[in-house]
Amino acid sequence: MHDPKRSTAGGRYPGYDVLSKWSGPSWNEKTREVIRRRLAIAPDPRFFTTEEFETVGAIAARIVPQPPTRPPIPVAALVDRRLDEGTMDGYRVPGMPRDGEAWRIGLRALDAEAHSAYQQRFAGLTAERQDMLLRRAEAGELSAPEWGTLSPRDFFRKRLARDIVLAYYSHPTAWSEIGFGGPASPRGYVRLGFNERDPWEAAEANGGDDAAARRSNRHVR
Repeated sequence: MHDPKRSTAGGRYPGYDVLSKWSGPSWNEKTREVIRRRLAIAPDPRFFTTEEFETVGAIAARIVPQPPTRPPIPVAALVDRRLDEGTMDGYRVPGMPRDGEAWRIGLRALDAEAHSAYQQRFAGLTAERQDMLLRRAEAGELSAPEWGTLSPRDFFRKRLARDIVLAYYSHPTAWSEIGFGGPASPRGYVRLGFNERDPWEAAEANGGDDAAARRSNRHVR
C-alpha cells in the first residue's frame, strides 16, 4: 500500500504532493482505484520479452530522463501494461501495424541498427550513440531490413515517443512535478481561464521565492 503523505515534488511546485488528495474531496473511490493500480505496477514485463523490455527502458531514459532524487516512474512497465491489456487509441496512421506489433518491429529494428553500427544491442550503447540512433529514426534516416514496411519516422513520432511520454505523464509522480491535480473526479476544475487556479490546485513558485507556494501547497486537497 502506498503512503499518501510521501513527498514527491519540489521545483516549481514546492511542497506539493498530488497523493495528499487521496482522502480529500478531489477524488472518489473510482479515481483512487485507477491510481492505486497505476502505483502498484511492478517494474517487470508481461508483454515484452526481457530483452525488449530492457530496450524500452533504455529508450525511455533518453526520451524522459528522470532525476536521481526520487524513485523513478516505471515508464517501460507502464507501456508494457498498456500493450498487455490491449488498450489502444482506436485509430492508426496509414501503414502503422497494431500497437504491439509496431513496438516489436521497431525494437527489433533498433537493435539491428545498433548491431550494424556498433556491434551491440541498443541498450548497451552509450547515451550519445542511443541519442544518435533515435534522432536518425525520427528523421527517417534508418534503413535496416528489419523495419520492413514500417516507417522509422512514423514509429518514432506516432508510437515510440508518444507512448513513452504519455506513460510518464500518466503517473502521479509526474503530476506532482507539473502541478497537476489528477483526474477531475468528482470535484472537477472550475477556473479554466488563462493563468487561473482553483484553490485545490498546486501553486507555482514565482521569482525564486517558493515560501508562499510551499505554504499554499501544504493545504491542497
